[in-house]
Amino acid sequence: MSSGSGAGGKGPSLWCLRRNPEAAAAAMAAEAGSVRLWARTEPFLAGALPAPPPARLAPHYLRKAAAYARARAAQGCFPRLRWPRWRHIACGKLQLDRDLAWLYFELFRGLLEPDPPRRLRWAEAEASCASAEELERERSKLSVDTLQFLLFLYVQQLHKVSLRRSLLGDEWPSPRTASPGFPGKSAGGNKNWNDQEHRAFVQSHLLDMLELLLEPEQLSASSHSSSSSLVSLEAVSALSLLLEGSVGASRAVRPLHELALCPPCHPHNGFSQGARAFSLPRLESWIRSCLTANPLGMTACIRAGRKLAWAQQVEGATRRAKIACSARVMPEVSPMVIMSQVYKQTLAKSSDTLVGAHVRIHRCNESFIYLLSPLRSVTIEKCRSSTFVLGPVETSVHVQSCDGVRVMVVCHRLSLAATTGCTFYTLTPTQPLILSGNQAVSFAPFHTHYPMLEDHMAQVGLATLPNYWDSPMLVCRESSDTGVFRLLPPSDFYTFVIPFEMEGDTTETPGGLPQEYQEALRQREQRVQVWQRAVKEAGLTRDQRKRLQALVENKFYEWLVQTGNRQQLDSLVPLAMGSKQAAG
Repeated sequence: MSSGSGAGGKGPSLWCLRRNPEAAAAAMAAEAGSVRLWARTEPFLAGALPAPPPARLAPHYLRKAAAYARARAAQGCFPRLRWPRWRHIACGKLQLDRDLAWLYFELFRGLLEPDPPRRLRWAEAEASCASAEELERERSKLSVDTLQFLLFLYVQQLHKVSLRRSLLGDEWPSPRTASPGFPGKSAGGNKNWNDQEHRAFVQSHLLDMLELLLEPEQLSASSHSSSSSLVSLEAVSALSLLLEGSVGASRAVRPLHELALCPPCHPHNGFSQGARAFSLPRLESWIRSCLTANPLGMTACIRAGRKLAWAQQVEGATRRAKIACSARVMPEVSPMVIMSQVYKQTLAKSSDTLVGAHVRIHRCNESFIYLLSPLRSVTIEKCRSSTFVLGPVETSVHVQSCDGVRVMVVCHRLSLAATTGCTFYTLTPTQPLILSGNQAVSFAPFHTHYPMLEDHMAQVGLATLPNYWDSPMLVCRESSDTGVFRLLPPSDFYTFVIPFEMEGDTTETPGGLPQEYQEALRQREQRVQVWQRAVKEAGLTRDQRKRLQALVENKFYEWLVQTGNRQQLDSLVPLAMGSKQAAG
């Protein structure tokens, strides 16, 4: 083995650098200058609630909450914040509703809890609680990293409405505002997906976020920093929640604190070995100088992502559809799949490409889309008259500005904004979030399955209990009228069959159906049996049976056309010739 090159044959070897101090100094300087930092996608995409935050989550109040938590470290506030202490701070100090306090606490835990077995253990503990008091006792065992949680709360400012920007026309976008057909340089108003917005947010709020993480003695009487303020190593580690990066041409993605601790970077970011802390002004300057566009974000996915192969694309409409997927650079970095302008098509996929992916479905009309793999998050926006059947979603499904869509999914969280006439068939351990601008929303129990469904649920840590599909939470007070939603009447409820062959053990809907819905299906099946028996006992002649059959088939055909199911059946015909229909 040659010792004349580093990993991958790039750069001088450690042996050479030790023999040549001048070369070592030059290499270290080059390494320091080649650090790139960017805003992480996950906290903004899956962590920022897509609604304006409460006024009491403004930076001024968060600084007070930070000081309060640090001063009560012995009471379970720092370095980890227990649920009872956060409930006290949120409800007693920040004047938040108890449900909203739990929403932020649980949303943060869901974002940072990647271990499916631990998720399943919590689901089992929660489902076993027979009263609100028992549930509260279980919640009291939970805690989160205090500094990271404060940053998570700060990130909710991403959706703060600026009066100045609204006067300039940059805020309050209309749900029906036209945007480019394929969301390239712009995310069409969706800040959660727009990596340029994430970068701008960090640039605009970096000093505020650093001050939020400072120890009390590093702040002035006005709760602001000075030129001599020091940022602790634990604070920089917490900031890794929002920032990551790489060095040189390496594709390895590393958290902020690891890059900041590289010796070549110390002269630039002001790290002191003795104090084990960073100079705030120099650290801020270093981060700003290294901050660049996210090479793993949506913009990069659209520019350099590869086109996906699908199990089904028919009727020639695929010329309009635009579907891209980012490369899986590192196991811990979720890939992205972006779909736009799917029109009158049936698309189906179940493959490793989708596993753990963030999926954005944009401007899809009159289509049937099946993504039958475990997913990280899904955003559906500006879609119309379409059906979406999704594999289990580990974090959140957000539906925005959609008309007449059906969504069938097992997910950790569902949220919706500016939707009209949409129906959601869900199994979820959290309350569905109804944000602003919704009309005629229907909720129904999850009612379908595919062979790998329960295996996929286990992969993302989702169980059948608890299930809060029928207990939505009205988050935005301006839309607090419970008339915006209903529970689908059992008389309108039908099961849904996923028409694809796959390997697997799931043969029925996980968790079953609520009794009233199961009874409605039983009664409907009984009516069919009564009809069949009546036909059989009617003593019809052969000619009469043919005429009756023709009449029934004509009526069935009319129903297929009127409901749009004719299009789906026609699009599935080519798939009958394939051996495995959903493999892509």
